[in-house]
Amino acid sequence: MDVSEFLAAFAAEIGTSAPDRHDIDVLLELAGVAAHASERRAAPLACWMGGVSGLSADELLAAARRIAPAPDAA
Repeated sequence: MDVSEFLAAFAAEIGTSAPDRHDIDVLLELAGVAAHASERRAAPLACWMGGVSGLSADELLAAARRIAPAPDAA
């Protein structure tokens, strides 16, 4: 099962739609920001928090970038 198949099946199972290509890219970037700003395990937790927040993927990424330390400060 590839990622698209898994996401489609998971979406059907939980009664929602799968993310589109743009949202997938943005959410993966959000996960990367969270993992690099903190610990790797912050990535799935930040994505879960984003999911329950009701904000768009773009809004979530912008929020993560606002709180992440600058790359040279890390």
